[in-house]
Amino acid sequence: MQLILEFDAMVTLMVVFLAIVMFLSGKIPPEMTGLLCVGILIITGILDPGEALAGFGSPALITLMGLFGISAGVFRSGALDYLLELIGSESVQTSRRMIILFSTLIAPISALIPNTPIVSTLLPVIEGWCRRRNIPPSKVLLPFSFATVFGGTLTLLGSSVNLLASDVSEQLGYGGLDLFSLSSVGIPIWILGSLYLIFAPSQWLADRSKEPTDEIEKCIDKDYITEVLIPYRSKLIGQAVGYNRLHRRYDIKILALRRRGVKLSPTSRDKQLIEGDRLLIKVAKDDLFRIQQEGIVRIATSNWKKQEKSQINGEAKPLKIVEVLIPSESHLVGATLQELRFRERYQATVLGLQTSNRRLVQYQLGTSILREGDLLLIQAPLQSIRNFQASKTLAVIEEVILDPLDGFCREASVMITLGVIILPSLKIMPLIGSVLLGTAAMVGTGCIPASAVHRSIRLDVVLLLGSLASFSTAIQQSGLSTALAQILIHTISSWPVYGCLALVFFGTTALTEVMSNAATVALLIPVAAQLAIGLNVVPMAFIYAVIFGASQCFLSPVGYQTNLMVFGPGRYRFFDITRYGAPLTVLMTLEVPWLICHYFSL
Repeated sequence: MQLILEFDAMVTLMVVFLAIVMFLSGKIPPEMTGLLCVGILIITGILDPGEALAGFGSPALITLMGLFGISAGVFRSGALDYLLELIGSESVQTSRRMIILFSTLIAPISALIPNTPIVSTLLPVIEGWCRRRNIPPSKVLLPFSFATVFGGTLTLLGSSVNLLASDVSEQLGYGGLDLFSLSSVGIPIWILGSLYLIFAPSQWLADRSKEPTDEIEKCIDKDYITEVLIPYRSKLIGQAVGYNRLHRRYDIKILALRRRGVKLSPTSRDKQLIEGDRLLIKVAKDDLFRIQQEGIVRIATSNWKKQEKSQINGEAKPLKIVEVLIPSESHLVGATLQELRFRERYQATVLGLQTSNRRLVQYQLGTSILREGDLLLIQAPLQSIRNFQASKTLAVIEEVILDPLDGFCREASVMITLGVIILPSLKIMPLIGSVLLGTAAMVGTGCIPASAVHRSIRLDVVLLLGSLASFSTAIQQSGLSTALAQILIHTISSWPVYGCLALVFFGTTALTEVMSNAATVALLIPVAAQLAIGLNVVPMAFIYAVIFGASQCFLSPVGYQTNLMVFGPGRYRFFDITRYGAPLTVLMTLEVPWLICHYFSL
């Protein structure tokens, strides 16, 4: 029996080593590495199929999938529009004030909504703020990422890693985590981390404002150019041309302004916008339809608000909005929309143009020259769209589904999110139950369509976390965790508990800087728990050290996904993050073990 255990432990160690090498090399995606190792564990008999695949049906993973839908519903309903407007307001004019906003407002929001969608949603808005204020993005984006990391450790919902750790701990017999189990340690971490972000010398953040723009980045522009009118009772009426609600709430650039046929400066702060002004703007696709739905502007080339059907051959046809590509063989290349008489010839209306050639964009959308690779937003009957496809004039990329936008959806999404938090905290129902009910409520109230919930679920994260749960089970059952813990006990048995926790915390942080934090949690929790048992300490204390160590990733861009998301837009270099994050890592290595000792009365 001992020989079998030793063989199982050896095979498991080899699988773990293979996984680490694959994670570090990046030859294949992390989720594929996880599935490969699950297959090996099944084939070698270390785990039977039920044990190896148990992670894919775990409550933690189902909870995470529901959270994807809830967070998508919150953003799509416009519940956080106030935050977007606050970022662009006159009260936030310096990088320090922006960092204060990150620490005091965005970090707590990250405790309730996974931080990855928060960063992806707010990143373009913050970049636009930096351009308007002439502040290098490198001065604020790294604190933005770190603030969401602090918020992610305030509750169980803040990070997918928290959910994975809770699931692994419960599977190994050490008990799971409640919604606010991490808060007693997470709140002091958030306070100390926020103080560091606010008062750390700005010189520690690199100034990359003079860094040359990557040529590929220059060629890629996902914003559309379109013409809009200021309608009656628009909230823009009376606001300055050069700085208004479009700039504060959305990252929208006004390229040209015409008033009664006369061209005016689009950057003037002396002139005010009036009803009937015609603007040529550069705007993201989603923001374009949002500002039209809110009545802020009206797309000048469309009457879709007034007429949702088109008359073709005397028969009413429903209109669809699609995103299309101009292929190289299209006869549209080199012509303008006016020359083509596009609307009359094709029974379709061009709502916007996406092109990387800014010199071709004139004061009117209709006079801009089309070229190969440009994208158009068009509104047309289904038959007209099919004709485009058949004639190879345009290639349809996707249909645009307009989200219902009203005050009810905003209020409903907020109330649903609060219910998801309050019900499990009052022990009325388990967390997974409240999350699943909240997801269904988001769809039922119209905050988000079911198809959007499906698209919001990140399959790569689901596959990775589901497969990693088998790692922990294999390490525990094979005896590998006990063997590794015994080696450590011989070395640190005379250390105080604080020193042992500091070693586990820093070791977890160091490993997380070079590989997935989810993988680090799955690999280290079994070993840390066995180490705690060998030291006669409650295992959950060392599990906490692993959880917080896997989240406090401040030394490299690959340590945490939000760091990687801001790395490119901030034009950071690798050691820019190390220079700013090293003092913070030292602070956390000293503080977190002390907080854990205090919390568990060690």
